Amino acid sequence: MVKTSTPAQYVLILIDMVESQGCDRQSLLAGTGMARTGIANIGARVSDRDFAILVANALRLTGDRALGLNLGLRLNLSAHAVLGQAFMTCRDLGQVIDLFLKYYHLLAPALHLDYEIVGEKCVLTIVSSLAETPFDFGFELICGAMLNTLRGLLNRNDLQLHLEVPYPEPPHAARYFTVFGPDVQFDCVTGRIAFHRDLLLTPLPSSNPALRNLYENECARLLADLEEANSVAEQTLRLMRKLEGQYPQMPQTAKMLNLSPRTYRRRLARENRSYQELLDQVRAEHATRYLQNTRLPLSSIAYLVGFNDASNFRRAYQKWTGRSPAEVRHGH
Repeated sequence: MVKTSTPAQYVLILIDMVESQGCDRQSLLAGTGMARTGIANIGARVSDRDFAILVANALRLTGDRALGLNLGLRLNLSAHAVLGQAFMTCRDLGQVIDLFLKYYHLLAPALHLDYEIVGEKCVLTIVSSLAETPFDFGFELICGAMLNTLRGLLNRNDLQLHLEVPYPEPPHAARYFTVFGPDVQFDCVTGRIAFHRDLLLTPLPSSNPALRNLYENECARLLADLEEANSVAEQTLRLMRKLEGQYPQMPQTAKMLNLSPRTYRRRLARENRSYQELLDQVRAEHATRYLQNTRLPLSSIAYLVGFNDASNFRRAYQKWTGRSPAEVRHGH
């Protein structure tokens, strides 16, 4: 059962990119299910585990520090399959954003975004990135794909974005400015992408309301299939990742998943998982990201993941991960 997965189009584009640099396919696919089956029978989606192994192999084989960004810039409207087709039939960019916020889990089930309009800016905050891949790779991939998709929709190859990057300048920082423009800030508390709200009113030349309804119905069907394939544990993790800093109690979580607390507990038990274990897993993920990608003091991180006391958080984090917060923050 594929729980979280990546569209096959993204995987095939990555394979093509790496092979075009002279790398061997067998070495690239090593350790994945595709090493046995090949890519001819890849299916519509690839497990996130296989995608993570593929990315690790690609980073090692190419030595390309900007691999995530380069892959994102290759992901155009056709790479997004039916959702990309739906984008093209929208009336304007505002309608595209509405559609994207409803269905982006088709593109990346582990991704969670917040969207708001602040003054003259439309702001997308990346709450959690891609599952199992390095955080900076996932962040670059998402930002590159968003920029390339917006440029394709608006037919504006000169479009630039405001970018807040939640980690220090990488060795290839100059590439960020070349791609996104001068308004890039590193070492930010959270990752954000922003553009001027006037763009929402931009009409799209291929607008087709009837066709849009057809495509949206197909997106809804695909998303329902994807969610149905997920275990209750995976649905819980997805929900908790989205509700960062607002970790609900077990009965509330069950209600949000349209289950009674009793049924919820029973189904988790059948999957050999517990609510507390899932809660601790997500809090550990969030805390690790804060430790690695922000300069927030330990007391602030403790508060953000539900602790009033930094020493209690320190003990809990050591129990969750086997490492101290200081070791993770300083890369030991």
